[in-house]
Amino acid sequence: MPTQTFKLNGESVTVDTDDDVRLLWVIRDLLGVTGPKYGCGINVCKACTSHINGKAFNPCSVRVCDVDAEDEITTIEGLADGEDLHPMQQAWIDRDVAQCGYCQPGQVMAAVAKVRQCQEEGREIDDAAIEEIRNICRCGTYNRIREAIKAGAENM
Repeated sequence: MPTQTFKLNGESVTVDTDDDVRLLWVIRDLLGVTGPKYGCGINVCKACTSHINGKAFNPCSVRVCDVDAEDEITTIEGLADGEDLHPMQQAWIDRDVAQCGYCQPGQVMAAVAKVRQCQEEGREIDDAAIEEIRNICRCGTYNRIREAIKAGAENM
């Protein structure tokens, strides 16, 4: 069986698995990191949103063989700085965003990536930028999500 190596939340990991296994299953089932959720498996719902080299991506749609040893995968578990929550995580708590909570790790990761993108491009995290985030929330907490993204962006 092939060996796959990449960085996950700051640590190098190696797994023995077939090349065509989706990265989400490697992260969740083989490595036990359960923040990224399985929702659709076809890159639509975005519940599994994580970061690869600082950019949002959906590991349900990426084969593990397509990840290089130098690639840095960050999940919600790797976002905080030790005991200190990331500003976006804190904004989520302060704004009481979560209802069922299932989509929230992916929502937070998408929000962080969008804020970083806007900062790099020199634009504000306004309603138009937030509309570019396509994560689905079945509970419909979009108004609180929008408020939390703006609040978290102020502290990033």
